[in-house]
Amino acid sequence: CAGIDVHQDNIVACLLYGPLDKRPSKEIETFGTTTKELLRLKDWLEDQQCTHVAMESTGVYWKPVWNILEDSCKLTLANPARIKNVPGKKTDYSDAEWIARLHRSGLIEQSFVPSVDIRDLRDLTRYRRKLLQNVTQEKNRIHKILQDANLKLTTFMSDVFGVSGRLLLESIVNGEVLNERQVRDMVKSSLKRKVPELIEAL
Repeated sequence: CAGIDVHQDNIVACLLYGPLDKRPSKEIETFGTTTKELLRLKDWLEDQQCTHVAMESTGVYWKPVWNILEDSCKLTLANPARIKNVPGKKTDYSDAEWIARLHRSGLIEQSFVPSVDIRDLRDLTRYRRKLLQNVTQEKNRIHKILQDANLKLTTFMSDVFGVSGRLLLESIVNGEVLNERQVRDMVKSSLKRKVPELIEAL
């Protein structure tokens, strides 16, 4: 089995092998964090016929490693706080070797990691939520600008970001001075009855 210590700029992997009732042999290798280096890590583990790998969930740095390795071996993601609470670590053990020793002894509890499809869906959902928050912030900013400029469109329009509102806002941004006919051509449905008020608001 192997233990992996993941950092922002490098990865240390410790491989332990041999009979479980004897002191294991070990190999330690350091890798970069680029995709090329992660593929080299994968090849190294496969060459060593390593089928079980454990790593800590350190920030977001573990995710690319997990993505590269998950189809080639059985991965275990460890909670760093729980590893620290396991007694017995000696100062001459590297973090990678300590993770490997705990994993070899079955002392690492697996943290839940969803399937790649669920992870992708979560990322998309978070990104969509962020975009919607940005849209709301920008709309609020535009509302404030309109009020500061004493443009009272919101008094007569329930949604200044609808089709009619966007056309009027675009004209304002372009510096146009609108007459009644132009406003009437821009607005839709029931807003046509409010053209005089909209002209006054502008």
